[in-house]
Amino acid sequence: MIEKLYPYRFEIFFFSQVTILFGSLIVPSVIFENIVSPILFQINLLAGILLLSKKKNLMWFFIVLLLVSGVVFGSSLLENRNERFFNFIRMITYFLFYVVVTFEIIKQVWKAEFVNKNVILGLISGYVSLGLIGFFICISIEMADHGSFKGLIVSSSNPEMITEELMYYSYITMLTIGYGDIVPVTVLSKKAAILIGLIGQFYLVIVTAIVVGKYINQLHNEKNS
Repeated sequence: MIEKLYPYRFEIFFFSQVTILFGSLIVPSVIFENIVSPILFQINLLAGILLLSKKKNLMWFFIVLLLVSGVVFGSSLLENRNERFFNFIRMITYFLFYVVVTFEIIKQVWKAEFVNKNVILGLISGYVSLGLIGFFICISIEMADHGSFKGLIVSSSNPEMITEELMYYSYITMLTIGYGDIVPVTVLSKKAAILIGLIGQFYLVIVTAIVVGKYINQLHNEKNS
Protein backbone atom coordinates (compact mmCIF):
# COMPACT_ATOMS: atom_id res chain seq x y z
CA MET A 1 0.00 0.00 0.00
CA ILE A 2 2.75 2.44 1.01
CA GLU A 3 4.75 1.55 -2.12
CA LYS A 4 1.76 2.35 -4.33
CA LEU A 5 1.11 5.68 -2.60
CA TYR A 6 4.77 6.76 -2.35
CA PRO A 7 4.95 8.32 -5.86
CA TYR A 8 2.04 10.57 -4.83
CA ARG A 9 3.52 11.54 -1.47
CA PHE A 10 3.93 15.22 -2.31
CA GLU A 11 0.40 15.52 -3.72
CA ILE A 12 -1.16 13.94 -0.60
CA PHE A 13 0.94 16.07 1.74
CA PHE A 14 0.22 19.28 -0.17
CA PHE A 15 -3.54 18.80 -0.35
CA SER A 16 -3.73 17.93 3.35
CA GLN A 17 -1.91 21.22 4.04
CA VAL A 18 -4.38 23.15 1.89
CA THR A 19 -7.32 21.75 3.89
CA ILE A 20 -5.63 22.84 7.14
CA LEU A 21 -5.09 26.37 5.85
CA PHE A 22 -8.45 26.96 4.18
CA GLY A 23 -10.83 24.47 5.81
CA SER A 24 -12.21 27.16 8.11
CA LEU A 25 -13.71 28.89 5.06
CA ILE A 26 -16.14 25.98 4.76
CA VAL A 27 -16.55 24.71 8.35
CA PRO A 28 -17.61 27.09 11.19
CA SER A 29 -14.50 28.23 13.09
CA VAL A 30 -15.49 26.77 16.49
CA ILE A 31 -16.10 23.30 15.03
CA PHE A 32 -13.06 23.57 12.76
CA GLU A 33 -10.58 24.54 15.51
CA ASN A 34 -11.83 22.08 18.13
CA ILE A 35 -12.59 19.01 16.02
CA VAL A 36 -11.81 19.29 12.28
CA SER A 37 -8.38 20.94 12.50
CA PRO A 38 -6.84 18.31 14.86
CA ILE A 39 -8.18 15.55 12.58
CA LEU A 40 -6.65 17.27 9.52
CA PHE A 41 -3.32 17.52 11.33
CA GLN A 42 -3.55 13.77 12.03
CA ILE A 43 -4.05 13.19 8.29
CA ASN A 44 -1.08 15.46 7.59
CA LEU A 45 1.00 13.40 10.03
CA LEU A 46 0.02 10.27 8.11
CA ALA A 47 1.09 11.98 4.89
CA GLY A 48 4.40 12.80 6.59
CA ILE A 49 4.87 9.12 7.45
CA LEU A 50 4.37 8.33 3.76
CA LEU A 51 6.95 10.96 2.87
CA LEU A 52 9.51 9.32 5.15
CA SER A 53 8.57 5.71 4.46
CA LYS A 54 11.97 5.08 2.84
CA LYS A 55 13.69 6.04 6.10
CA LYS A 56 12.60 3.56 8.73
CA ASN A 57 13.98 5.40 11.78
CA LEU A 58 12.27 8.67 10.88
CA MET A 59 9.10 6.83 9.89
CA TRP A 60 8.86 5.25 13.36
CA PHE A 61 9.54 8.65 14.92
CA PHE A 62 6.54 10.00 12.99
CA ILE A 63 4.38 7.06 14.03
CA VAL A 64 5.19 7.85 17.69
CA LEU A 65 4.29 11.51 17.08
CA LEU A 66 1.03 10.40 15.46
CA LEU A 67 0.17 8.23 18.47
CA VAL A 68 1.05 11.01 20.93
CA SER A 69 -1.02 13.51 18.95
CA GLY A 70 -3.97 11.09 18.82
CA VAL A 71 -3.82 10.44 22.57
CA VAL A 72 -3.60 14.18 23.32
CA PHE A 73 -6.52 14.95 21.00
CA GLY A 74 -8.66 12.23 22.57
CA SER A 75 -7.74 13.29 26.10
CA SER A 76 -8.50 16.96 25.39
CA LEU A 77 -12.01 15.97 24.27
CA LEU A 78 -12.63 14.00 27.46
CA GLU A 79 -10.90 16.27 29.97
CA ASN A 80 -11.34 20.05 29.73
CA ARG A 81 -9.53 20.99 32.96
CA ASN A 82 -6.08 20.32 31.49
CA GLU A 83 -6.83 21.95 28.15
CA ARG A 84 -3.81 24.28 28.28
CA PHE A 85 -1.45 21.39 29.06
CA PHE A 86 -2.88 19.31 26.20
CA ASN A 87 -2.54 22.27 23.83
CA PHE A 88 1.14 22.69 24.76
CA ILE A 89 1.82 19.01 24.10
CA ARG A 90 -0.03 19.19 20.80
CA MET A 91 1.91 22.30 19.70
CA ILE A 92 5.25 20.67 20.56
CA THR A 93 4.25 17.50 18.68
CA TYR A 94 3.22 19.40 15.54
CA PHE A 95 6.30 21.65 15.72
CA LEU A 96 8.65 18.65 15.82
CA PHE A 97 6.72 17.06 12.98
CA TYR A 98 6.98 20.07 10.67
CA VAL A 99 10.64 20.71 11.45
CA VAL A 100 11.56 17.14 10.52
CA VAL A 101 9.27 16.85 7.50
CA THR A 102 10.30 20.25 6.10
CA PHE A 103 13.95 19.28 6.34
CA GLU A 104 13.19 16.00 4.55
CA ILE A 105 11.15 17.71 1.82
CA ILE A 106 13.96 20.19 1.18
CA LYS A 107 16.45 17.31 1.02
CA GLN A 108 14.33 15.34 -1.45
CA VAL A 109 13.73 18.39 -3.63
CA TRP A 110 17.41 19.36 -3.45
CA LYS A 111 18.58 15.89 -4.55
CA ALA A 112 16.01 15.48 -7.34
CA GLU A 113 17.75 14.90 -10.66
CA PHE A 114 14.75 15.91 -12.76
CA VAL A 115 12.23 18.65 -12.08
CA ASN A 116 8.71 17.28 -12.53
CA LYS A 117 5.26 17.80 -10.99
CA ASN A 118 6.26 15.98 -7.80
CA VAL A 119 9.29 18.20 -7.27
CA ILE A 120 7.24 21.36 -7.82
CA LEU A 121 4.57 20.21 -5.34
CA GLY A 122 7.33 19.27 -2.90
CA LEU A 123 8.82 22.74 -3.30
CA ILE A 124 5.44 24.36 -2.55
CA SER A 125 4.77 21.98 0.38
CA GLY A 126 8.12 22.88 1.92
CA TYR A 127 7.26 26.58 1.80
CA VAL A 128 3.80 26.01 3.29
CA SER A 129 5.40 23.90 6.05
CA LEU A 130 7.72 26.78 6.94
CA GLY A 131 4.66 28.96 7.50
CA LEU A 132 3.17 26.31 9.77
CA ILE A 133 6.44 26.12 11.73
CA GLY A 134 6.23 29.89 12.15
CA PHE A 135 2.64 29.56 13.34
CA PHE A 136 3.54 26.98 16.00
CA ILE A 137 6.39 29.20 17.20
CA CYS A 138 4.05 32.19 17.48
CA ILE A 139 1.19 30.38 19.20
CA SER A 140 3.60 28.76 21.68
CA ILE A 141 4.98 32.22 22.54
CA GLU A 142 1.45 33.61 22.97
CA MET A 143 0.40 30.66 25.13
CA ALA A 144 3.48 31.03 27.33
CA ASP A 145 3.31 34.85 27.54
CA HIS A 146 -0.18 36.17 26.83
CA GLY A 147 -0.13 39.54 25.08
CA SER A 148 3.09 38.96 23.11
CA PHE A 149 1.26 40.01 19.94
CA LYS A 150 -0.74 43.23 19.81
CA GLY A 151 -3.79 43.46 17.53
CA LEU A 152 -5.10 39.90 17.82
CA ILE A 153 -8.87 39.91 17.30
CA VAL A 154 -10.01 37.38 19.89
CA SER A 155 -13.31 37.50 21.77
CA SER A 156 -14.30 35.61 24.92
CA SER A 157 -17.11 33.96 22.95
CA ASN A 158 -14.70 32.77 20.24
CA PRO A 159 -11.20 32.20 21.72
CA GLU A 160 -10.37 29.80 18.88
CA MET A 161 -9.82 32.85 16.63
CA ILE A 162 -6.31 33.18 18.07
CA THR A 163 -5.29 30.19 15.92
CA GLU A 164 -6.59 31.85 12.75
CA GLU A 165 -5.01 35.18 13.69
CA LEU A 166 -1.55 33.77 14.35
CA MET A 167 -1.71 31.51 11.30
CA TYR A 168 -2.42 34.63 9.25
CA TYR A 169 0.37 36.55 11.00
CA SER A 170 2.93 33.82 10.33
CA TYR A 171 2.28 33.71 6.59
CA ILE A 172 1.99 37.48 6.20
CA THR A 173 5.36 37.83 7.94
CA MET A 174 7.01 35.03 5.93
CA LEU A 175 5.72 36.55 2.69
CA THR A 176 7.15 39.92 3.87
CA ILE A 177 3.78 41.62 3.30
CA GLY A 178 3.54 42.89 6.87
CA TYR A 179 0.27 44.81 7.00
CA GLY A 180 0.96 45.88 10.57
CA ASP A 181 -2.45 44.91 11.97
CA ILE A 182 -0.77 42.37 14.27
CA VAL A 183 2.46 43.51 15.92
CA PRO A 184 4.97 41.60 18.11
CA VAL A 185 5.52 43.56 21.32
CA THR A 186 7.85 41.35 23.41
CA VAL A 187 11.51 40.57 22.76
CA LEU A 188 10.77 36.90 22.08
CA SER A 189 7.90 37.60 19.68
CA LYS A 190 10.02 40.15 17.79
CA LYS A 191 12.84 37.63 17.42
CA ALA A 192 10.27 35.09 16.17
CA ALA A 193 9.10 37.60 13.52
CA ILE A 194 12.67 38.06 12.32
CA LEU A 195 13.21 34.29 12.20
CA ILE A 196 10.00 33.66 10.22
CA GLY A 197 10.90 36.36 7.68
CA LEU A 198 14.46 35.06 7.31
CA ILE A 199 13.56 31.40 6.76
CA GLY A 200 10.98 32.39 4.15
CA GLN A 201 13.52 34.47 2.22
CA PHE A 202 16.28 31.86 2.53
CA TYR A 203 13.91 29.25 1.12
CA LEU A 204 13.02 31.39 -1.88
CA VAL A 205 16.56 32.58 -2.57
CA ILE A 206 18.32 29.22 -2.12
CA VAL A 207 15.99 26.22 -2.51
CA THR A 208 13.63 27.69 -5.12
CA ALA A 209 16.53 29.15 -7.08
CA ILE A 210 18.25 25.74 -7.21
CA VAL A 211 15.08 24.04 -8.51
CA VAL A 212 14.59 26.75 -11.15
CA GLY A 213 18.24 26.36 -12.19
CA LYS A 214 17.79 22.58 -12.52
CA TYR A 215 14.68 23.08 -14.64
CA ILE A 216 16.44 25.53 -16.97
CA ASN A 217 19.34 23.09 -17.40
CA GLN A 218 16.86 20.28 -17.99
CA LEU A 219 15.12 22.23 -20.77
CA HIS A 220 18.49 23.13 -22.28
CA ASN A 221 19.63 19.49 -22.30
CA GLU A 222 16.35 18.33 -23.83
CA LYS A 223 16.67 20.93 -26.58
CA ASN A 224 20.23 19.89 -27.41
CA SER A 225 19.55 16.13 -27.32
